[in-house]
Amino acid sequence: MATDKRRSTARGTRAANAEVIDMQAPAPAPAPGPAPAHGLAARDRALETAELSAQLGQRVRAARAARAMTMKQLAAESGISLPYLSRVEKGDGNISIAVLYRLAMALNLPIENLLSDSERFGSNYMLIVELLKRQSPAQLAEIRSLLGEYASGHKAGAAAPRRIALIGLRGAGKSTLGPRIAEQLGMPFMELNREIERDAGISLNEIFWISGQAGYRKLERRCLERIIATFPEVVLATGGGIVAEPATYELLQHSFYNVWLKARPEEHFERVMAQHDVRIASPQLRQDAMENIVTTLEAREGLYQLAHLAVSTSDKSIEQLTKDIVALVGGQQAM
Repeated sequence: MATDKRRSTARGTRAANAEVIDMQAPAPAPAPGPAPAHGLAARDRALETAELSAQLGQRVRAARAARAMTMKQLAAESGISLPYLSRVEKGDGNISIAVLYRLAMALNLPIENLLSDSERFGSNYMLIVELLKRQSPAQLAEIRSLLGEYASGHKAGAAAPRRIALIGLRGAGKSTLGPRIAEQLGMPFMELNREIERDAGISLNEIFWISGQAGYRKLERRCLERIIATFPEVVLATGGGIVAEPATYELLQHSFYNVWLKARPEEHFERVMAQHDVRIASPQLRQDAMENIVTTLEAREGLYQLAHLAVSTSDKSIEQLTKDIVALVGGQQAM
């Protein structure tokens, strides 16, 4: 039992260090009470795996039928035995990545087509995706902007951004600047993580401990939808990792004027240190946290750059930043 306890503690420490900059993967909650129902979770995962296998089998079968290929032909062209292919199409093949790749090549399909549920969007969706693949990054940015305008029913510049979302890593200044910006603009201020806690009735630590990252993300999306439905005007401070959730980030981009508060990695770290986070109390933990800030910024930079406005918070006072952001956002509202 002592060994299990040490392993559990080590796992919790690593998880905390990995996301210390965002407070989005906290260490397991120390509160007393029963541990999550691992047996039920394992059973749920088994059911999900079985469902995924069944869906994969249906996609392979549908793709084969669309190409007028017999099962024997597909088996020969993919180098997979006919009995095994039969099991795959029935959903009990326990398929590996290598086999999936060979099937995709034989069907002349991108491997992701066999894993995604794109069929539920109809044939137009698949053709649109292929069309988008041929566009340059600049063209994609223009297309996304036009699609956003079409979906919202607004023409460019016709609607003032009355919902403002602050995005960026922890330590960027979202919670500090947000209330000041909201006051200057005459809007309410909200923090998405606080709304998540209120909705769940428990702390973020407990959410991650009980439901994991996936559970947190579902709550995040649900709370964002509620805010959009309830507040036509609001300044919202988001969690740093929201940009890594494509569906949620698209909703944020579509419904808010996004402002990326950016800073140098060293400044992010200094601001986190000023919060006296116990998870970076030792030199080794601080080094790990600094390395994580750098790698996370690199991984998310392209996503943050999709914001409507980027503002550097480095070497500026809170008062000056508030004034600058209000002026920039106000200029957009006046267009």
